[in-house]
Amino acid sequence: MKGFAMLGLNRVGWIEKEKPQCGALDALVSPLAVAPCTSDVHTVWEGALGDRHDMILGHEAVGIVSEVGALVRDFKPGDKVIVPAITPDWNSLEAQGGYSMHSGGMLAGWKFSNFKDGVFGEFFHVNDADGNLAHLPDGLDPVEAVMLSDMVPTGFHGAELADVQYGDTVLVVGIGPVGLMAVAGAALRGAGRIFAVGSRALCIEAARGYGATEIIDYHNGDLGAQVMEMTGGKGVDKAIIAGGTVGTIAQVIPVLKPGGRIGNVNYLGSGEFVTIPRIEWGCGMGHKVVVGGLMPGGRLRMEKLASMMVYGRLNVAPLITHRFNGFENMEKSLNLMKDKPRDLIKPVVIL
Repeated sequence: MKGFAMLGLNRVGWIEKEKPQCGALDALVSPLAVAPCTSDVHTVWEGALGDRHDMILGHEAVGIVSEVGALVRDFKPGDKVIVPAITPDWNSLEAQGGYSMHSGGMLAGWKFSNFKDGVFGEFFHVNDADGNLAHLPDGLDPVEAVMLSDMVPTGFHGAELADVQYGDTVLVVGIGPVGLMAVAGAALRGAGRIFAVGSRALCIEAARGYGATEIIDYHNGDLGAQVMEMTGGKGVDKAIIAGGTVGTIAQVIPVLKPGGRIGNVNYLGSGEFVTIPRIEWGCGMGHKVVVGGLMPGGRLRMEKLASMMVYGRLNVAPLITHRFNGFENMEKSLNLMKDKPRDLIKPVVIL
């Protein structure tokens, strides 16, 4: 089979590989629609995972089942499925402890284009198929359903990590596709005032549509100073970080009220340390909590989020700004994620 791969640092291209083997509990899937992610950019051009060679990229897909193992009960060849970016081993001790995304070790529930080949191939392997695949609901557009693989659950997880409550004032840093879903998640959880940090007009328009009440452009001055001015010096109850660098948390801590929480879902692909400003953290006693988490994966998460789309609670169409047809456009779509032109939110490749 062929796949679009990381050939080495700063190099991508097509390779030929053996078709993956399907274990008794597993499935092989052929993609119907896939999407590149900023994580792929970190992997190839920042070396976030090290110098990987001939590793097929991609972790966002909707596909059609090609083959299932002998012990798979709920799926069969021909079924259309949503595939989460995170595919835990559900019999692991970590999963039993409530942290399935870390099954087998830190971040080890993230397997595609990390520990094994990803979804940008003619076939890809899904472990524990009954626990990690979800049936694509009738009438749900596969292109839109791709947003359920990673963008929606990651953004929503930011709102969960921040523990957004009714009436909270919330700061969302970064309004790319994940940040936009963090805005939507905060609004759905009952936030009152939502500040969204970004500068691209298309993303600002989408953020307002998802529930942002005010926009902060970091080009217009210090982020913290703007937040404090807009809140009359009070700051925010909760914050979700969906963009930025290893220095972003240090910018947000000062605007967080005592007892506030930061939910970080920003993948830090470079840098050595995350710093916490001592005084603004209450000299260690401010009850300001920082939680960073990889999104939960698995079938139940996908089914619940798909239900929100089916019943009109969530519209992901504004996220998809570029649609391409055919595998030959994989590199073009990935380069869009790397270059981030101002008219881009998220590209999808239809196969």
